[in-house]
Amino acid sequence: MKIIKYFFEFIFVYILFIIFKIIGYKNASSLGEKIGILFGPLFRSKKKIENNLKNSNIGTNDLDRKIIIKNMWGNYGRILAEYPFLKKFKNNTFKKYIEIEGINYLEEIKKNNKKVVFISGHFNNFELMAMHLENSGLNVATIYRPLNNIFLNGIMEKIRLNHICKKQIKKGKPGTRELLQLFKDGYSVALMIDQRVSEGIQSKLFNRPALTTTIPAQLVKKYNVDVVPVYIERKNGIYFKMYINKPIFFDENKPLEEITDELNKILEEMILKNPDQWIWSHDRWK
Repeated sequence: MKIIKYFFEFIFVYILFIIFKIIGYKNASSLGEKIGILFGPLFRSKKKIENNLKNSNIGTNDLDRKIIIKNMWGNYGRILAEYPFLKKFKNNTFKKYIEIEGINYLEEIKKNNKKVVFISGHFNNFELMAMHLENSGLNVATIYRPLNNIFLNGIMEKIRLNHICKKQIKKGKPGTRELLQLFKDGYSVALMIDQRVSEGIQSKLFNRPALTTTIPAQLVKKYNVDVVPVYIERKNGIYFKMYINKPIFFDENKPLEEITDELNKILEEMILKNPDQWIWSHDRWK
């Protein structure tokens, strides 16, 4: 039964992608927002999202949280609608839609031929971050989690490979080994640190224990490299501002747990900038 469900989801999304391309970027993003608000709540537990917000002390009351949740689903929908246009972001046809702050840090990394660990989370159209890191001339490898839907996953992998980042590493132990080899070969690494990982450690996120990846901390301790936080926010619906933050140096003798805790604090600060532009539907604290 699940395979049939996945097939019909694939057909639905494929038809949407065709419609999005026909009506153009601005209209597609606006339509995507409406679709996200309408259909998003059907796929995720409303109670879970509300509890995640309450337990993280996000929103001063229920009305605040309802607005955050509505905007979150709208953002989800916009991201979906923007996939058919990633090629235009990649080739800079859409450069007027994105502003990048902190390019000087990327230039310095490139000039000194350094490898670093870029960290971020699933904010807004998060695909644009790795894309623009690679577009800046850096050798970057990213880790991704395959979609459960095997039909949609094929499309997404093709889009990511062709228009986002050439070195896409599948999440898991074999992927981690591949990532480490690329790092040794001089590639920088871009990681989302906001997903729950079974092989991680308990590190507090909004004062609650959350299983968190230790890959950035391991790379810091083993190779003595800097960590560069990256954040992207959505402005006026269809515009983006991407922030490349100053590289952070960690003492390689600092415990892995402390480095991971500090990175989660940075993630918290990113989330608090625009709480409705992060994905609260994941069971992050399970």
